[in-house]
Amino acid sequence: MLFPGAAVRVVNLDDTYYGFQGQVQRVSDGKVAVLFEGGNWDKLVTFNATELEALDKRRGKK
Repeated sequence: MLFPGAAVRVVNLDDTYYGFQGQVQRVSDGKVAVLFEGGNWDKLVTFNATELEALDKRRGKK
């Protein structure tokens, strides 16, 4: 289950944003609004919940 503030990655191979990582802003009726930030641009895009996977922020970089 995805909640606002969660980090997610787009897993739909057919989507332009495949592989992008962002932050959940809103969840409503099976749709999830994800905020992508990339340096000098921000973009809010809506996806079906099945097109996203939650990232585990507890895992540290090695």
